[in-house]
Amino acid sequence: MMLVALTAGILGYHYVARYLWVDALLNASMILTGMGQVGALETVNAKLFASAYALFSGVVFVSAMTITISPIFHRVLHQFHLDDEDMREDARKP
Repeated sequence: MMLVALTAGILGYHYVARYLWVDALLNASMILTGMGQVGALETVNAKLFASAYALFSGVVFVSAMTITISPIFHRVLHQFHLDDEDMREDARKP
């Protein structure tokens, strides 16, 4: 998911903002990780692309972190779970 988003950013910065490939990679990487824009944008189309890509990147970053952290969170929640059988055993104890 992150690779697809990074590729979309690289292509957009290269073709819309007219950045060199390495500069497009740098800007796409920085936006995708939440660090911010590195180079100045000259055209209206480049600014519109950068705005849309920043919003898209925020959703992708949050989604990727959710997918990464959810198994850990799920395991922690299992520690607090009581089965019906556990509840019956607790009710029998004096």
